[in-house]
Amino acid sequence: MQYMLEILPSLLNGLKMTLGVFSLTLLGAVPLGMLVAVTMKSKLVVLRAVTNAYITVMRGTPLLLQIVFVYYGLSLANIVTLPRFEAAVVTFILNYAAYFAEIFRGGFQSISQGQYDGAKVLGFNRIQTLRYIVIPQVVKVVMPSVGNEVINLVKDSSLVYVIGLGDLMRAGNIAAARDVTLVPYLLVGLLYLILTITLTYGMRGLEKRMNYYR
Repeated sequence: MQYMLEILPSLLNGLKMTLGVFSLTLLGAVPLGMLVAVTMKSKLVVLRAVTNAYITVMRGTPLLLQIVFVYYGLSLANIVTLPRFEAAVVTFILNYAAYFAEIFRGGFQSISQGQYDGAKVLGFNRIQTLRYIVIPQVVKVVMPSVGNEVINLVKDSSLVYVIGLGDLMRAGNIAAARDVTLVPYLLVGLLYLILTITLTYGMRGLEKRMNYYR
């Protein structure tokens, strides 16, 4: 117990980094994913092709490879040099936005054409239709799937160790290698478990609060 209390501060510092990547990714990926999903319904063939290509690349390549490419590859190609944290956040946003876009696309497909026609009869333009009629229903439909991706994001955030960010997993690795013990890994697993359980119950509570659409 004394040893666990000694290493806990370093693990909590790593947890702050993990939560930072997690929070910024959600703030960026959810609205971007919604925008991409709307773009996939565009009448412009070129725009749809670009969007589909983006989703294919993001979902078809490992997230770990994407992190390495954004941090190391862009710098080697003399395109842009991003700091570690910014590179990780940008990569996570682009990756998860593609998954959220597919989730939202399925939500849009669940809305019948009659609701679009009804909105048109009421004098709503396209933006008003999306804002007041379509998107509130889509959010309700996709909430369970979004919740699953949120849980995955917590665990995937551990991949930032590959570019040297001091996240929770890296803090556990350092303590375990230094002291030659598995206790740090047990604490890391416990902290991740607490995060996922908290988010799971939070998402379920949010789903219940949105039942007023029924």
